[in-house]
Amino acid sequence: MAYVIGVDVGGTFTDAVLDDDAGTVLAAKSPSTPPDYSRGVMDVLQLLAEQLGRPLPEMLADTHHIAHGTTSSLNALVTRNVPPVGFLTTRGHRDSIYIMNVEGRYLGRSPHELQHVMGQAKDHHLVPKRHALEVTERVDRDGTVVVALDTDAARAAIRALLDDGVRAIAVSLLWSFRNPVHEQRLRELIAEIDPEVFVALSSEVSPRIREFARNATTIMSTQVGPGLRDYLSTLESDLRGSGLTGPLLVMQSNGGAVEASEAPASAISTVGSVLTGGVVGAQALGRQLGHRNIITTDVGGTTFLAGLIVDGEPVRDTTTIINHHPVNVPTLRVDAIGSGGGAIAWLDAGQNLRIGPHSAQAVPGPACYGNGGTEPTNTDANLVLGILPERGLLGGGMPLSLELARQAIETRIAKPLGLSVEEAAAAIYTVQNAQTGDLLRKTVVEAGHDPRDFVLYAFGGAGPAHCAGYAAEVGAGEVVVPLGPVASAFSAFGLASSDIVLAAELSDPTTVPFDPARAERDFAELEAKVRDGLDRQGVTFERVELYREVDMRYTMQLAEVTAPVAAGPLDAAAIEAAVTAFEDRYAALYGKDAGFREAGIQAITFRVRAVGVLPFTPALPEVGSAGSSDPAGARTGSRPVQLDARLGYVDTDVYDYRLLRAGHVLTGPAIVEVPTTTVVVPDGATGTVDHLGNLSIRTEGLR
Repeated sequence: MAYVIGVDVGGTFTDAVLDDDAGTVLAAKSPSTPPDYSRGVMDVLQLLAEQLGRPLPEMLADTHHIAHGTTSSLNALVTRNVPPVGFLTTRGHRDSIYIMNVEGRYLGRSPHELQHVMGQAKDHHLVPKRHALEVTERVDRDGTVVVALDTDAARAAIRALLDDGVRAIAVSLLWSFRNPVHEQRLRELIAEIDPEVFVALSSEVSPRIREFARNATTIMSTQVGPGLRDYLSTLESDLRGSGLTGPLLVMQSNGGAVEASEAPASAISTVGSVLTGGVVGAQALGRQLGHRNIITTDVGGTTFLAGLIVDGEPVRDTTTIINHHPVNVPTLRVDAIGSGGGAIAWLDAGQNLRIGPHSAQAVPGPACYGNGGTEPTNTDANLVLGILPERGLLGGGMPLSLELARQAIETRIAKPLGLSVEEAAAAIYTVQNAQTGDLLRKTVVEAGHDPRDFVLYAFGGAGPAHCAGYAAEVGAGEVVVPLGPVASAFSAFGLASSDIVLAAELSDPTTVPFDPARAERDFAELEAKVRDGLDRQGVTFERVELYREVDMRYTMQLAEVTAPVAAGPLDAAAIEAAVTAFEDRYAALYGKDAGFREAGIQAITFRVRAVGVLPFTPALPEVGSAGSSDPAGARTGSRPVQLDARLGYVDTDVYDYRLLRAGHVLTGPAIVEVPTTTVVVPDGATGTVDHLGNLSIRTEGLR
């Protein structure tokens, strides 16, 4: 027996999914344990072992690998809870990270913020100026050393940083992506002075042209690298001591995992690890269900996440934005807002009801948890509305207090607005669905797609309770709620479904048509790098897949678009095919005839993505078929539930998901209770259980 385990560490809960090669799928959920999240990981693994009926050491000994996704890197950057780091760069270029180009005024800002030009400021400095020092060196654009590195001055700069308490240093020199020799020498000098200092080189973290983005990426990777290293070291030590013999893998933003010891060196690649787990899981489930166009939605305790799968493949980006800084990380595109189950409801200066982005998180949690929280949240509103059972979450293992939920809503929302507690709770539910629907419009419609062409997948602890509402908001006609064991641990299922994915890239700007031999050399270098990386992962692959791509742009433009490049020897025809793919994608993004080939086309960055396919892919098992469409045998009772403020509380049938079978049809209003989540089927909608036990909700009849 061989197990694969996915562990998703969120801000509120830690989820885990176990699959084995016999088709067993189990899931567990446990509160996260900040600041030491490793305790929550061990807690949830213990719950899995108890479900198996085996001691934890025996389960871990039979585990092929654990795939782990964590929010720690992203949370540290977003909250700026990072240690001081030093920054070494080429003389004359220190202020690049403070000038921030024009980008510092608009990156990561909403359209509303962009309208207030006078209120914009470039005040998000990554390091204080005393920690940003220059070294004398110069490499030209062709990679030729024109000024040798002044090692004596470099040693003085390094000592100055260390004397000021810096224990991690980011090195990003002007043309290091063309020739990294001086960056590599600086790492040697730092190790000579203090070998315990954490060092990140831009030539390894982000070998792309454009110094501001490269500098920012390297600095942020250095900020989270030591913390990630220490966390993974502690966790791996605990796992080894408890019997794990297989590798611990860490999910990356690109939708694949990497061996834990490799992750800190490119720590910035893990910032979206939990965000992408659900997209990978949806892709795996979509293959089972035959869905190729999928909107993925994950409502956890803190955030609402939305991703897109088009024609069977996740939509990818080469850059993301964190705290108004560009980050050069190949990633699956996932949009996020702070609108999870623990998102706090509050009133702004105009007495308008707002939801999030602040969250009650795991501690103290929503008011109804009884852990000292006093702020009303989505979870509190759902309890007041009858969506959640009064007996609590996790099958009653986590009690909820209706009285505390009512008090929080009454004090902070109902009284100030002159509403009853029930009316205020209904308003919170409605606003939650509306703002998550707004994000979906951005994710789908603004990307040029029609939501009616997609199936919406809903997961996470709070996703199934709201999915019909926000699907109707955006116009998606079908919602699939993965039921069975992965109902609210779907991102963990995605982690367990992931393969090893490594990416290597190199900026080598050239004009189309470019020299095939030059491009072939670049791709050969990158392919050798990713193959070497795969060899270090400590696992045996079923097969290895290599994908070539190049970022192109029209001459004098800034917008780069990624185009695939065919495998095999490059010739003029292969290059022309890549150019055609670039123009097609450009037109899809910016409109037909928006391109201008007469201006010329440039190839900027070459990239190779390697996928090490692991021996077996987890899949959801089939469930038994119902004798009829009538789900009466799964009905456990009813309770008053308010899903529509116009209808008020309606006596609503409640079903136990464990008793549902393929072919059962539920007519709304209805509630399906799962130990780790609750599914809402509103009035006018119908839900049908498919052969894998998922609930497919049709929303066309919603009012």
